[in-house]
Amino acid sequence: MDITRVFSTHKKLLAAGSLVLILVFLATFPLYGNDYYIRLLTVILMYVVLAVSWAMFSGATGYMSLATAAFFGTGVMAAALLEKTLPFPFVIVIGGLLSSAFAFLIGLVTLRLRGIYFAIFTFGFVMFIGQTAFYIDAHILHNIWGHNLTPLAPGVLHYMMLGLVVVTLVAIYFIRRSRYGLALLSIGGNEEAAAHMGINTTMVKVILFTVSAVFMGAAGAIMAPAMIHVQARIAFNIFNSFMPILMAIFGGMGQFYGPVVGAAVFGYLDRTLKVELAQYFMLGFGIILVAVIVFLPNGIAGLVPTLQSKLRITMAKLRKGGQTEKHADT
Repeated sequence: MDITRVFSTHKKLLAAGSLVLILVFLATFPLYGNDYYIRLLTVILMYVVLAVSWAMFSGATGYMSLATAAFFGTGVMAAALLEKTLPFPFVIVIGGLLSSAFAFLIGLVTLRLRGIYFAIFTFGFVMFIGQTAFYIDAHILHNIWGHNLTPLAPGVLHYMMLGLVVVTLVAIYFIRRSRYGLALLSIGGNEEAAAHMGINTTMVKVILFTVSAVFMGAAGAIMAPAMIHVQARIAFNIFNSFMPILMAIFGGMGQFYGPVVGAAVFGYLDRTLKVELAQYFMLGFGIILVAVIVFLPNGIAGLVPTLQSKLRITMAKLRKGGQTEKHADT
C-alpha cells in the first residue's frame, strides 16, 4: 500500500476530525478545568487572534507591521472607558471598530512606504497613541491611576475569546481565497508587477490592514476585564507587537495553521516562563527566536512538506529496492 497516497487521500478528513476534536476540547474545558488553566487557555486564544491577524496582512505582503500593540491597546482602553455604561458585547464591537478606524487612517498615510520605513512608522504610532492615552487619562480625565474594571468569570471570557477565534479564522479563511487574498499574495511576490497587472495595491493593502485590526481590537476589549486594573502604559505594551510576530514566524506563515501553532506554543511559554523563570524570560525568547530563524526559516508548518518529501523519497527507494530483489530472484 502506498503510504503517501493514503495520507494524501485522508488528509482533509484527518484535518477536519482534528479541528472538531480541538473545538470540542476548547468548548468543554471550562466545565472541568480550574480557573488558572481557563485563564491560561484564554490568553493562548488571544495570541491566536493576534498572530493570525498579523500574518494575514504582514505575512502575505511582507510589510512588517509593529502596530499590533496599538490596535490591541485601543480595544483595552475602549473597554476600560465604556464597560460600565454599555453592554459588554457592544463594547467589544466598538473596540474592534475603533482599532479599524485607526488602521484605516494609518494605512492611508503609511502603506505607500515600504520596508523599514513602514515598520518604524508603525512602531512610532504605538508610542504616540500610548502617550496620548496616558495624557488624556492624567490631564483631561484626571485619572492618573488608571481604570478599575468589573471582573468577569474566567469561563465567560474564555467563551467570548473562543468565539472571536472562530470568527477570525473563518473570516481569514475566506479572505485568503478571495480576490483580495490573491491580490495580497501578488503584492508580496512583486508589488510593481501587481500594479502593472491593474491591482490597486494601495487600496488592497489599506482594506486588509483595516480588517486585521478589527480582530486585534476586539481581542483587547475581551481581555480588558481579565486585567481588572488598566492603565494606558499597560494597555499599549509594545511587547504585544513583537509576540505575534515571533509566534507567526515560529509556526510558519506559509500555511494557514502555522500562526495558530506558534501562538499555542508561545502563549503557553509566555505564562509559564514568566512565573517559573521570570529572570530568564526575555533571554529564553531571544534564543528561541534566533534558533527558529536559523534552523526553521519556514517555521513548524514548513516541516510538514519537508517530511512528506523525505517520506516519498524513502518509499520510492524501498519500492525500487523491492523491485530489484524480484528481478534478482528471477
